[in-house]
Amino acid sequence: PGPGAFDLGAQSGRWAAFQERHRLSCEEAARLLLDAYEYRGLVKHTGGCHCGAVRFEVWASADLHVFNCNCSICTKKQNRHFIVPASRFKLLKGADNLTTYTFNTHRAQHTFCKTCGVQSFYTPRSNPDGYGIAPHCLDDGTVQTIVTEDINGKEWEKAVKEHKTIRDMSKP
Repeated sequence: PGPGAFDLGAQSGRWAAFQERHRLSCEEAARLLLDAYEYRGLVKHTGGCHCGAVRFEVWASADLHVFNCNCSICTKKQNRHFIVPASRFKLLKGADNLTTYTFNTHRAQHTFCKTCGVQSFYTPRSNPDGYGIAPHCLDDGTVQTIVTEDINGKEWEKAVKEHKTIRDMSKP
């Protein structure tokens, strides 16, 4: 076999039939298989901004744990979000239509659409290795339940230090 090729052994016929039945290239079939394995127990949510210029997909539970923060910016924007590792988030379109606002420590990257102003995701200060996703910006049909947890962002350092799991939420 050449570079990137592999021997499927007894599964060769099954693999070829699967590709043909679903009209998938080898790469598309492999991605489907890898996603199903790596993201077991998760669902692929899609979403974006109001005008549609920004679109993304994110692998997360169908049962979302959403933070309701009372820091100055989250209060002004009514920002509620759930946190995922960066590896489970993919920007599908609109990178050139995003702009970023930062303040104070400049660790949080508040990205929003230049056209409609909606922040559908951002990089939280608590989890710079992940993304905070706005559940209200997800397309209908993949969320089963939402549990909301208040977090005292007015005392951010104390709240994050005392929280048992928030830092782990951006780890794969």
